[in-house]
Amino acid sequence: MQRGLTIWIIISSLLAGCAVGPDYQRSDPPVPAGFGALESGITRDAPLPSGAGGWWTLFQDPELDRLLARAVEKNHDLRLALARVRLARALRGGAEAGYYPEGGIGGTAQWFRSTESGFVGGAVGGGGAAGGGQRDGELYNAAFDASWEIDVFGAVRREVEAAQADWEASREAWRDTLISLQGEVGRNYIEIRALQLRLRIAREDALMREEIVHLSEARYQAGLIAEQELARNRGALANAQSVIPTLEKNWWAAVHRLGVLLGEGPTALVQELGLPADLPPVPGDLPAGLPSDLLRRRPDIRKAERELAAATARIGVARADLFPRFSLTGSFGLQSRNTGNLADEGSSFWRIGPTFRWNILNLQRILSNIEAGEAVREGALVQYEKAVLAALEEVENALITLSREKRRTEVLLQAVEANGLAAELAFKRYQAGLESYLAVIDARNALLLSQDQLAQSRQQKALGLVALYKALGGGWQEPGREEAEVR
Repeated sequence: MQRGLTIWIIISSLLAGCAVGPDYQRSDPPVPAGFGALESGITRDAPLPSGAGGWWTLFQDPELDRLLARAVEKNHDLRLALARVRLARALRGGAEAGYYPEGGIGGTAQWFRSTESGFVGGAVGGGGAAGGGQRDGELYNAAFDASWEIDVFGAVRREVEAAQADWEASREAWRDTLISLQGEVGRNYIEIRALQLRLRIAREDALMREEIVHLSEARYQAGLIAEQELARNRGALANAQSVIPTLEKNWWAAVHRLGVLLGEGPTALVQELGLPADLPPVPGDLPAGLPSDLLRRRPDIRKAERELAAATARIGVARADLFPRFSLTGSFGLQSRNTGNLADEGSSFWRIGPTFRWNILNLQRILSNIEAGEAVREGALVQYEKAVLAALEEVENALITLSREKRRTEVLLQAVEANGLAAELAFKRYQAGLESYLAVIDARNALLLSQDQLAQSRQQKALGLVALYKALGGGWQEPGREEAEVR
């Protein structure tokens, strides 16, 4: 008996080296050799920041650095993603438990009365009335039971492989959430500073329009202008004043959103960010990189690739159900009618032997599960390819935004300079009595308009830089407590 059991274990262990189902082989989708926008003359000398300094350090804004650190510490979406990583890691450990025997220790104590023929609850027991013994009795049992499924066709290995890929995908999902969070914090902070700048310009414009209206009223009373011109100037003042509440509304919304991103409440940053500050400057050079770098850097692409690996492994889990499952079961215990001799050698018993189960009558269900698994894998492959294309699109759009806004900013700087000179000359001519004060106001209005357009262009340029680094997958490489927990 022992010889046969040994041979069976050896054969099962050798067979356990096989695993049904497709073996996953990573195959990256084709990508272009370079980004189209970079071929149009855009400089690309700046490398992607990595290590302890993220892309936001290029703005050289300590306030932004502090906000990002607080967001990483308290943001609810990031904490939720981290909890999902821990869940996936625990599920992987549960799948690995399939490699080992299962079992436990148990015991019973029974007091019974048998029939006169010795029948006790469905089992025949000794000592009944038919044998001349007592009908009432006791039975004590303590045993250790174990079962070990031999992974002959690799169902457990494929399940562990899938769980490992799921865990790795959850880690990439955490990193993707981190990148999105950093981008959102940067975007809202830039909007807050840009809105503060535009509010200052809008209020100056409204004050200027008020001066025009006061002058127009005086000139109208003197009969120097028609009522139509006065009404037009009043309408222009109302239009200028109407811009301010809209900008204020957008500022409050950005501050509220940033407070929630930091996990501190909508109004937590009102006082901290209430004092106006300038927009952070954008460096002149753009980060270099190749499209192929996205496949190893962007967490959403890496996540899609890991999901494809998990779906491939689960096809093997489904196919393993086509074959029988082999197990080795055993039990060792003590059984006696009284506790006094329960520990005696004569009360011991044991049994061990192989078993198998083959769910052959479930063939239709198994084949359907295999077909479903193949469909899931096909969908995961499409999702992987789609993620790569979407990443390329985001990078190209961000590069175009940066390059065009760079040109627009340069032109608007010239406009601001020219309008500033025109306003200065108009004021000098007014002081010399060669120009009316209305000409001075018109020149200043033109200057304020160009300044507002320049502020919007600077905002879009800074947002384009944030979008570019987000599209390139930068920002999660820095070490920290959260990254350590994800590993």
